[in-house]
Amino acid sequence: MEYALDIGNSYINYQGYRPPKEIMSDGRLTFPQEGDSTCLHDTKVTVVGCGSVGSAVAFALVTKGVANTVVIYDIAKDRCEGEVMDMEQGCQFIDSCKVIGGADITTTKDSDIVVITAGARQEVGESRLNLVQRNVDIFKKLIPQLAKESPKAFFVVVANPVDIMTYVTWKFSGFPKNRVMGSGTMLDSARFKHILGKKLHMSPNAVHGFVIGEHGDSSVPVWSSVTVGCARLTDIYPQCGKPNDPDNFAAVHHEVVQSAYEIIRLKGNTAWAIGLCCSALCSSILKNKGEVIPVTTCIKGQFGITGDVFTSVPCVINCHGIGSVIKLDLNEEEKSRLMKSVETLDSIIKGIKW
Repeated sequence: MEYALDIGNSYINYQGYRPPKEIMSDGRLTFPQEGDSTCLHDTKVTVVGCGSVGSAVAFALVTKGVANTVVIYDIAKDRCEGEVMDMEQGCQFIDSCKVIGGADITTTKDSDIVVITAGARQEVGESRLNLVQRNVDIFKKLIPQLAKESPKAFFVVVANPVDIMTYVTWKFSGFPKNRVMGSGTMLDSARFKHILGKKLHMSPNAVHGFVIGEHGDSSVPVWSSVTVGCARLTDIYPQCGKPNDPDNFAAVHHEVVQSAYEIIRLKGNTAWAIGLCCSALCSSILKNKGEVIPVTTCIKGQFGITGDVFTSVPCVINCHGIGSVIKLDLNEEEKSRLMKSVETLDSIIKGIKW
């Protein structure tokens, strides 16, 4: 049976995973409804990789009280055990949360969500395709093991390049598409709203808009659908985002793209913002929030795409994982830029040696 939330008939159905809420006395199962925050109990989230990003994800999960148990798994045994010890000794100052971990993959068993941050680092002068291939070789062994330990889990991919690695994770896990997603342009969109809010002297919470497509340099800001309060931005600034824009809104997206590079230049890595993004994404799944979040997913069937291409678009996130994919009404320029991004991703996928 298919489950999806119909938003103005703009969605793609997925073969949904719907966890039972409880078993009635007569043996019947009852299922959580939209907005029911009790769809999962004694929740367990595993973070794979305890580098700067993995540690930030784990810390955000613990401090935000997203799950009852947070597991940190990494083959670097000493560092992993050190991170676990450091966090669990501070848990008395927050809501109850158990932190465990180590280099034994069985500690991940029966996780509700597995957040995958582990991956190879790009070396100086290394091509992007070569980096992808090294990560594919890592995931080829890692993902089936994680899937075996937690066959009902949702997989959230953070490792870069995230769009490609989400596709790879889906292939190697054998999971339905609604249970595999990438952090995608969730952080790009948060940066977009933050920087646009500063330009307009408004709270980012008053700005509603998305960055879609490939996470990173070729991401696409959807200017045509940006609203500030109840007003469409293009009604106030008709040329926003265009080459001849007198207000230079294009500089906002340029700053979004450059943000990661600037943070890396200043402090060596990005971590806290993506950690908070992943924590919020996990919370939306476990608490069945039905939030609209731009994540990496399969967009087959949209914009004339016939292949299993994974990239970021706004999705409804609930206890089914990706409950539905929202069909965007893009203008011609936005559609052209998205298709160019998709073509780049497709060419990289075709170069992978499986």
